[in-house]
Amino acid sequence: METIQEKAGRYQVFYRGQLLDDVMPFWMNSDLLDREYGGCITSIDREGRSYNDDKSVWFQGRCLWTFSALCRQYGVRAEWKEAADLAKRFLEEHCVDTDGRMFFTVTRDGRPLRKRRYMFSESFYVVGMAEYGAAFGDRDALDKAAACFELMLRLYRHPEEDPYKITPKSYASTRSERAAAVPMVMVSSAQILRRCIPEQAAYYSAVVREMVDDLIGIHYQPQLKCVLETVLPDGAHVDNPAGRCINPGHSCENSWFLMCEALYSGDAELTKKALNILDWSLERGWDKENGGMFYFVDVDGRPCEQLEWDMKLWWVHNEILIASLAAYQITGEEKYWNWFEKVHDYAFSHFHDAEHGEWYGYLHRDGTVSHTQKGSLWKGPYHLPRCLMTCDTLLGRIAEGAAPISFI
Repeated sequence: METIQEKAGRYQVFYRGQLLDDVMPFWMNSDLLDREYGGCITSIDREGRSYNDDKSVWFQGRCLWTFSALCRQYGVRAEWKEAADLAKRFLEEHCVDTDGRMFFTVTRDGRPLRKRRYMFSESFYVVGMAEYGAAFGDRDALDKAAACFELMLRLYRHPEEDPYKITPKSYASTRSERAAAVPMVMVSSAQILRRCIPEQAAYYSAVVREMVDDLIGIHYQPQLKCVLETVLPDGAHVDNPAGRCINPGHSCENSWFLMCEALYSGDAELTKKALNILDWSLERGWDKENGGMFYFVDVDGRPCEQLEWDMKLWWVHNEILIASLAAYQITGEEKYWNWFEKVHDYAFSHFHDAEHGEWYGYLHRDGTVSHTQKGSLWKGPYHLPRCLMTCDTLLGRIAEGAAPISFI
């Protein structure tokens, strides 16, 4: 009978093959690289052709991270380095406003179209520039990543100082709310900066701990067995659809960020809480009738506000694959390996495009394809390549019987 270690070795070969022989060739043979205006074309159809020239700024930072990380993990390839360089220059030249904040979308040649309140564009700039700086020994890129993170940190701690003043999304004087996604991206950004700028490890570790304390102290709800996306400043939840909303994909992503932090710091209590988050998310979010993970769930089982609540999204399943392997690596509990195989079977039988390569991003509840595009404002070469790269690493360690270590 095949052992889990033997299975892990077989899966590792498969995941690396999917990354290097299926997913990345799709992007390299597509219209992704804009050699005329710089950066990366955002909107890519099923066959790899552009269907909209406007560019997502998130997409540029994510591409910068992915192609830099590929070079770090598998060795520098000219095509990956070119892609990283195109994204880096476009970000620097076209995506930062005069106030230091970043745009959300720009035209193909880099003129601003939209700017949004939240700082996710900045977070992807930070991780992309940090990864590039570490991969290619570029001190200027590291310095720019660190400076942008300091802007993010200031806005997180003192949102009233945001130089970009627009009509608020909601009125804090009526109801002040906090979103879990914000400390989540702060944790991830600080963890990557810590790895890429090791001489500042103590500083970034302190920031990570601050953000973890906010996530656990405010959004982690053991009495409800969930992480709530939106809460009041003291962690209390509002009895409306937004206040009852669980995003299982975010929670699973958070769980592996927290597992990595627990491994890095030796925090056994944080490990338990990270595993709780994963367990709760899998139990609440898995569609027991059709398979796959729901996009949103109401904590009380009441109607969700989002019309897309029961869709199955590619990135959610990417995060579960990583989190389940991380949990198995830490605990050795077979239930987590079983979850990995269960999600693997669903994901590769439903999301993977066997004809053209890469994954579809959006499925209906019954698993049929809703949208065929491979690139959009939200989807591109990030979540799936990150998943395949990370699973390659985790599966290799499991196959070798190696002790668990942080893999960020």
